[in-house]
Amino acid sequence: MDTGTLFVELLDREHAISRRLLERTPAGRHGWKPHDKSMELGYLAGLVASIPDWIAMQVERDALDLAPVDGPKFTMPRWSTAAELVELLDQATGRARRALAGTSESHLAAPWKLQVAGRTVAESPRHAAIADTFCHLAHHRGQLSVYLRLLEVPLPSIYGPSADERSF
Repeated sequence: MDTGTLFVELLDREHAISRRLLERTPAGRHGWKPHDKSMELGYLAGLVASIPDWIAMQVERDALDLAPVDGPKFTMPRWSTAAELVELLDQATGRARRALAGTSESHLAAPWKLQVAGRTVAESPRHAAIADTFCHLAHHRGQLSVYLRLLEVPLPSIYGPSADERSF
């Protein structure tokens, strides 16, 4: 199996998990956070929904500048309902699937850079950056599951049964 196909299979599995959490994200609680140092629920949920877009960018661009000197900074997509979050996720996942389907092993082995204001803060082979993105998604999705638990939202199964949902 080639790396792109492996990533598409992983993307599909992770998409289903993210979707189950985002479907339960309460509207009207965008500003809620469990601690002063925590990010707001609205931002975190938007982040989980949009992370698959990073994979598309990692395939389609040689670098991503989060705060370009001569352009706008990265902004989180806006949402009002769980259905809108799910739609954001579905669209981002679709873009990532298409990008991965059209790539090659040599392209995935080529260098990719993350930049801030023109300064490179991370550089690795593209496939390593994409693998890190899957880890990043799992991390933020874990945060979101804690937020939902604290808001008394029943949690779906993620990698195994939850206390609220005993089956997959």
